[in-house]
Amino acid sequence: MKYYLIAGEASGDLHGSNLVREIRKKDPGAALRCWGGDKMQAEGAELVKHYRELAFMGFAEVLLNLRTIFRNLAFCKEDISAWQPDVLVLIDYPGFNLRIAKWAKARGIRVVYYISPQVWAWKENRVPSMKKCIDRMLVILPFEKDYFRTKWNWEVSYVGHPLVEETEAIRQKESSPPFSQKPIIALLPGSRRQEISKKLPVMLETSRHFPEYQFIVARAPGTDAAFYDCLMQAYPAVTSVNNQTYALLLQAKAALVTSGTATLETALLGVPELVCYKGSPLSYQIAKRVIKVKFISLVNLIMDRLVVKELIQDAFTVENVTTELRLLLEDKNRQKVLQEDYHQLRELLRSGGHASAKAAAIITEFVSAQ
Repeated sequence: MKYYLIAGEASGDLHGSNLVREIRKKDPGAALRCWGGDKMQAEGAELVKHYRELAFMGFAEVLLNLRTIFRNLAFCKEDISAWQPDVLVLIDYPGFNLRIAKWAKARGIRVVYYISPQVWAWKENRVPSMKKCIDRMLVILPFEKDYFRTKWNWEVSYVGHPLVEETEAIRQKESSPPFSQKPIIALLPGSRRQEISKKLPVMLETSRHFPEYQFIVARAPGTDAAFYDCLMQAYPAVTSVNNQTYALLLQAKAALVTSGTATLETALLGVPELVCYKGSPLSYQIAKRVIKVKFISLVNLIMDRLVVKELIQDAFTVENVTTELRLLLEDKNRQKVLQEDYHQLRELLRSGGHASAKAAAIITEFVSAQ
């Protein structure tokens, strides 16, 4: 069978690579073509376009890059039409993928969506259209199955969260030489230049208040070192690593993490964290008016309560980060409670099963049944 997969971000490339591997186990003769990244390509999918050419963060940034986005959409449709897949597998990345889903369904192409758009947070009006153009929806957050069934009369499949299997494997296998003789604070400022340029300077300035710790930046895949060097040149005590984020987290005493998938990865690896977010003023003001969730961190959203501290927009200052980080490092009871919360989080996400294998089984069975 022929599988066409589309992932538009680093996290989608990670989850897509695990999915590709599991599809190949269940369908050894599978032909896989993808939009994604190095990880999906390494697992044997033919890479058409890298996510580095697709990722734009924030409302204002998307508006500024509409011409590029529309060009990518047109090229994607042409490539799918030429390749004629048996199934289109869309991985997160809703702004792009929902447009492709609608187009594909109108042309008789079967559509599976893996990792649902977060319509429970904003843009619920997308759901009726999603029901029409998506043949199978595979969700990775435990509350999503009930949300779609109760509010939209839509039966979706909860497959568990792919990061559980990923982080458990990392905790068992990952080993690397010590990055520093000092205790480490990991800095994860994001994967896109726009977000890194807003968040990393605050994180770097915080390092001046903790001389007894080694601050280390986890560089994003595909972002050149010169970009980081420019931001870090005034902080010679701070170092960076590339393609070693998990190894860094396993050695860290705490982490400063931008919102997104990294907050969940950090928690599943058992690292105390502060969640940091700052967008452009325009994007933030728009987001405040349209997003309906209580938290920005996946950890807090899944647990439905404040587990990790969130410092958002104007609250994301050097002074606040310094205060909260010191509390996180020095309060042993706080760390004990945090680890108990992390354990509950892992158990909750593990309840769905082995996500990649379960998703691949659903996809291959769906295709072969037609």
